[in-house]
Amino acid sequence: MTSPSKLAHIVLRTGRFQQMREWYLAVLGARVSYENGQICFLAYDDEHHRVGIVDTGATEQPGPKTRGLEHIAFTYVDLSALLDTYERLARADIVPFWSVNHGPTTSLYYRDPDGNHIELQVDNFATMEDAEHFMKSERFNANPFGADIDPRELASRLRAGESAAELARPHTQTQPRGFDSIPAEYFR
Repeated sequence: MTSPSKLAHIVLRTGRFQQMREWYLAVLGARVSYENGQICFLAYDDEHHRVGIVDTGATEQPGPKTRGLEHIAFTYVDLSALLDTYERLARADIVPFWSVNHGPTTSLYYRDPDGNHIELQVDNFATMEDAEHFMKSERFNANPFGADIDPRELASRLRAGESAAELARPHTQTQPRGFDSIPAEYFR
């Protein structure tokens, strides 16, 4: 069996075309690869497009109990880049509704103008093998959701000279944590 070599792109339907376009340009630091007023393709790396936005006139939002996509995650190269992005977005009044150290990642969750959940994250392990090993551990099994964090505090500690490796080390919270302990804002 041959597996794909990468995830190429996502495409979102919307009735808020301009708002969605501007939000993704701002959040991802993206550029427009193509646009015709009904569809636009955005790129932020060496791929010709990573995010597509299509104006379908959609007005209905799926509820938290409906089927569909849960969230889309984008990985940053290191904790400093993630926290720089957090601070840049906060200055533009784009703030995460949940910030958490999941163990394998340190993650900030945002909501786009249509209410889709967008995770901006950094890997907490130097290798995927180390992350997978952690994810098979009893510690992760006891609490796969992780420990809430304050990105302002992390940014302050990083700027004060604390090492990124120390700040992004996997959480040690072993109290069982289920969906009932996730902020209610997540399910809005």
